[in-house]
Amino acid sequence: MLKTPDMLLLLCLVGAANALYKQWIPDTNYENKTNWDKGAVPCGSDIVQFSAQRQVSVFVETTHAVQEMRMPVNGEFVLNSGAGFYVLAGQEPGCGQGVTTQFKDSDSLQWFNPALWQTAATLDDLQQGNFLFSVHEESVPCQYDDVVFKALSSFRVDTSSSQSSIPVKSVSVQGKMFDSRSEFSQYLSSRSGRLQFHGSSAVTVGNPGCGDPSGCECGNSVNHQRICSSVTCTSLNCKMPLLPVGNCCEVCGAIVTIHYGAGFNLQTYRQRIYHLFLVQPKYKSIQLGMSKVLKSQRLMGIIPFSSLPEIQVAILDGETGKKSEALAQDILKDARSHGSNLGITGAEFQASTGSSSNQSGGNAGMVVGIVFGVLIMISLIVIIVVLTRKGIVQMPSMPSMPSMPSMPSLSSLRRNRDIGELGGSLDHGFENPMFDKPNMLPDIPGLYGTETNNSISMTQSGVYFVNPVFDENETDFNA
Repeated sequence: MLKTPDMLLLLCLVGAANALYKQWIPDTNYENKTNWDKGAVPCGSDIVQFSAQRQVSVFVETTHAVQEMRMPVNGEFVLNSGAGFYVLAGQEPGCGQGVTTQFKDSDSLQWFNPALWQTAATLDDLQQGNFLFSVHEESVPCQYDDVVFKALSSFRVDTSSSQSSIPVKSVSVQGKMFDSRSEFSQYLSSRSGRLQFHGSSAVTVGNPGCGDPSGCECGNSVNHQRICSSVTCTSLNCKMPLLPVGNCCEVCGAIVTIHYGAGFNLQTYRQRIYHLFLVQPKYKSIQLGMSKVLKSQRLMGIIPFSSLPEIQVAILDGETGKKSEALAQDILKDARSHGSNLGITGAEFQASTGSSSNQSGGNAGMVVGIVFGVLIMISLIVIIVVLTRKGIVQMPSMPSMPSMPSMPSLSSLRRNRDIGELGGSLDHGFENPMFDKPNMLPDIPGLYGTETNNSISMTQSGVYFVNPVFDENETDFNA
């Protein structure tokens, strides 16, 4: 995140039709103290050690004294004019007894790490340190950008990605610019090229610059997950953090969305924003990134169905978003007042304070989405009905549900108790002469005993067994 206000103001000087310059930050220079594990460049009393199994290309700018040097199996020194090494006999004054210092490993430095790139509008801005703010996807070289590796420097970068190639407009290595694909492929095949570029994907040059006055989409969305894998997001204090398209982390600030038509020119509009607003003292701490993005359109706010190009203006102030909201409101007023002359057809903003250009805009969009969804459903129903009537589509028959029988009356139960399910008489099974028809008992003396006829009592309500032991005259229920 940039903190120098003057650097941030240069953002709007970038031309839409001209590519940005993306410069690789790390190097493998001998004179860079951050490349050594002791945090200092080796002196004449030190033992210099390079990992034997690591491949490295080291740029040496001047002459250095060493006590001893242990070289890698596969590596090279790129010597500047007059640079070299010599062995110092004895101790170097001010160097002490000497230590063993090792050159750090650079194999883990990834092309798609946005923290390892700097963006500028011109080569002069790269030299002067006038860098621009971009969302994470656009911090990495886009397909229309010029890639720069420092002239007096060497490097090692891992270009691995999910694609076979990484297209850019041009690549500059050690002061030489490559914009021909065949010429750069030849360099990549050289010893220096193999040591400086490694990984599963090949960087290709010769991609044409952006010729659309309204700007061009970066093209790094396909590598969004790889880019964000190296980004660490910090906690935020704003009420409603926002996520700009192409960024890996939510931010505190505001996002202005510009809808454009014929006649819109991104370069002209950037310059306008710069001269009208960013030169004002109250906006000097603002970070502003402006670019064309493809924003997903969602049915009822949920189902994506298309992508629409629009201009995204991401505004960050590093606080709660109040300054960003004020600038967003100023940009919106200007767009509504002069949009017809700038090719702007509409604009709105959202702020991390919870404010927006149209509080009902989300509800209106939801209503439109619901109406659109209902129309689609009606159309599908009409089509199905027409196809069904023409016999093209046959609707599957639904299984019939058995109807619930009505409760029969008591009289019908009595009337039909002897009627079977098929209308005939009800089969009662085998007759029991003991219960059903006692008069049919065979008259066999002595077979059932003399008390048999007295053990059954027949009344109007039914047939009952008689307990010969029971004496009803002795029954006392109050006992």
